[in-house]
Amino acid sequence: MEAVHTPVLLEETIRYLGPRKEGELMVDATIGEGGHSLAFLTRFKELRIIGVDADPDIQKVARERLGGFGDRIQFYTGWSHDFFAGYPASLKRPDTILIDLGVSLFHYEKSRRGFSFRYDEPLDMRIDTSSGFSAADLIAKLPEKDLADLLYNNAGERFSRRIARAVVEARAAGPVKSSAVLAEIVEQAVPPQYRRGWVHPATRAFQALRIAVNSELSRLPDLLEAALQVLEPGGRLGIISFHSLEDRIVKNFFREKNKDCICPPEEPICRCKGNRVVTLLSRKGIAPSDEEIRMNPPSRSARLRAVEKVLDEVGS
Repeated sequence: MEAVHTPVLLEETIRYLGPRKEGELMVDATIGEGGHSLAFLTRFKELRIIGVDADPDIQKVARERLGGFGDRIQFYTGWSHDFFAGYPASLKRPDTILIDLGVSLFHYEKSRRGFSFRYDEPLDMRIDTSSGFSAADLIAKLPEKDLADLLYNNAGERFSRRIARAVVEARAAGPVKSSAVLAEIVEQAVPPQYRRGWVHPATRAFQALRIAVNSELSRLPDLLEAALQVLEPGGRLGIISFHSLEDRIVKNFFREKNKDCICPPEEPICRCKGNRVVTLLSRKGIAPSDEEIRMNPPSRSARLRAVEKVLDEVGS
């Protein structure tokens, strides 16, 4: 099975997360097709990686792609927050953790699960198809107001109410089970000028449903906390996000862990006896270069944030 996804911010990720000593262990917590791991294993001959992914189909691509590295690469199938939450005490703690929050091009082009409005596919959108509700299930069951709120809160869709109303009217005539059908409903629901923009009018609606189906935002705080807890002190954690809601969660999490004092502002004297948990490796999210955006347009919204862990939190 051929890989179709180009890893984003690859050189920047290597610059911030490359090994600092021999014999390090890295966790690629969303390995996808294995693009980042391939580069790390190729460049750093002593590095070992555990690759985690909730989708066994895309992990199959990574297994085939990275098979030549032998026991330097191991795999875990499941959600990465579950992996970190159940991290074995007998296993060496990782020196580096990379979490790429983007959805692979594999899912849009190869999975046939309705991630893209460009194809006529079953409206599923689940990364892990063994559990949870599909996008078609959500569309069938959500009340109009809840559907409108989902579209607005997850993707900032300004015509969320019009789209939700159109979906509810359409489903009254029969289930909306196809990505092409949903794209047509959205396109007809929005104003004509919105249809003529350089972004397809269904882009935000599809993004919002995908986020909801895979609980992307609700899983993220637990994932960050669990990953940081497992990370070896002195180790580095890097997160690549692709939209502002994700990036805001990551930024605020790192900012809180970077504080020396967590006392309320009204406290005249520090009583928490807190210690900084991480050091920020960059004050701002690192964006792709103009050249990368030209060569790989989907990278344009990517942002990398990285920290170095100072110490374990008390009670962790």
